[in-house]
Amino acid sequence: MKKPLGAVVTALVLAGSGAAPAVAASAPAPAVKAVNFAGTVSLSNCSGSVIRFPNSADTDPALVMTNGHCLETGFPEPGEVITGQSSSRTFGLLNSAGTKVATLRANQVVYSTMTDTDVTIYRLTTTYSAIKSSYGISPLTVQDTHPTAGTAITVVSGYWKRTYACNIDGFVYRLKEGDWTWKDSVRYTSACQTIGGTSGSPVIDNATGKVVAVNNTGNEDGERCTENNPCEVDANGNVTVREGINYAEETYQIPACFTTGNKLNLNAGGCVLPKP
Repeated sequence: MKKPLGAVVTALVLAGSGAAPAVAASAPAPAVKAVNFAGTVSLSNCSGSVIRFPNSADTDPALVMTNGHCLETGFPEPGEVITGQSSSRTFGLLNSAGTKVATLRANQVVYSTMTDTDVTIYRLTTTYSAIKSSYGISPLTVQDTHPTAGTAITVVSGYWKRTYACNIDGFVYRLKEGDWTWKDSVRYTSACQTIGGTSGSPVIDNATGKVVAVNNTGNEDGERCTENNPCEVDANGNVTVREGINYAEETYQIPACFTTGNKLNLNAGGCVLPKP
């Protein structure tokens, strides 16, 4: 996992080095609006974003998305799905320049798992319209169709206030890391050298501005299928290790599991997220 921040000395050195972040605006794509930090959030140890679904209403309780392994109560166990857990976690809301403009607060962990995917979704104590009215910031929309290989993307880290620009290199049948296994993961091209603390960052399609995945891990040392060294497993069980390559988990399947009022319904038609 792009682990929650704690002992990421290398990341701290990198962050203090003054290296300029890779910005999506440099990608050769006419009429594409540059990706910025508006709507992203910083957590105590991870990154995230205020999200909405295609059918969400402005008056709905706002949601924040990050990784399952960023959950404040610890990593969900393999096979574990958490729903409706009380939370008072806070998030720093960023504007387009990456400046914190507000502190948002959760009242519930709506959904969290590290099985098949690596995601936590929090419900906030405020609505989209209230956030827009107070701070002029709109949520990021989660795309409800499968992403496409070759797509130009930007990983936007609210924790580091850095962006990483690359492309979707392809998709991984199974991504195995330690005791956890994720399905149909996104593999980045090598330009996205994400670091600890970028966990939970939204992966944004540069052309549409929509969220297509949530950043979660990378193979740091070339080890095989260990923590912080995920391996790719194909449909025939063949294992491939790609040292220095980073990954994300798709999010297109999430909107089908939320109904009117941004309420979770794991029994809704088309919802394939793991159930408790």
